[in-house]
Amino acid sequence: AFLGLAVALPAAGAAAGRPGPALAQEPLPEPPRGLEVATFAGGCFWCMEPPFDKVEGVLATTSGYSGGDEASPSYRQVSSGTTGHAESLQVLYDPREVSYEQLLDVYWHQIDPTVKDSQFCDFGHQYRTAIFYHGDAQKEAALRSFERYQQSGAFGPRKRRLFVEVEAAKPFWPAEDYHQDYYKKNPLLYKYYRFRCGRDQYLERVWGNPRDELEM
Repeated sequence: AFLGLAVALPAAGAAAGRPGPALAQEPLPEPPRGLEVATFAGGCFWCMEPPFDKVEGVLATTSGYSGGDEASPSYRQVSSGTTGHAESLQVLYDPREVSYEQLLDVYWHQIDPTVKDSQFCDFGHQYRTAIFYHGDAQKEAALRSFERYQQSGAFGPRKRRLFVEVEAAKPFWPAEDYHQDYYKKNPLLYKYYRFRCGRDQYLERVWGNPRDELEM
């Protein structure tokens, strides 16, 4: 996440004691037989991990970069906005225990879809909201969910423009190790960042409670 709160909070690499320009990992392999993946962009990937980690049937979450064409981008490259990638989360799940439609609902409860190329205190195309679908079934489900949430009026007047992109998944590049499970490794910094950015305050206004705090 780009930390616009630079005075109060160090940059991600510095906060974790790791160098910022280290390259990302190799792309994730295809999921094991019987399992599936879902890929979402919702601004800061630190903030997207916890709600999905709580969902029964989700086996793993990985913070990373998707939606761009450059291979193995680093955090510094992506956060500069020059690679076309978005900070993203890939979710490995068992479809026998949780459906893709349920994961879409979790996703919509984490974001502000009414703004373009930003989420809360992070700004730039790398912080856009997007559903990166894997196959036709996910595409159709994503488009249905978009229409349903747009018609719901949850984010304002019905038919208000929403800026969540629905596009085919490109290679997903895991972020550097210090970004993975950041909320577990650095709980105080994570909570401070999340609060100062206003994510939970917004979610509470829209949904009544921050979805991150609800039991799934």
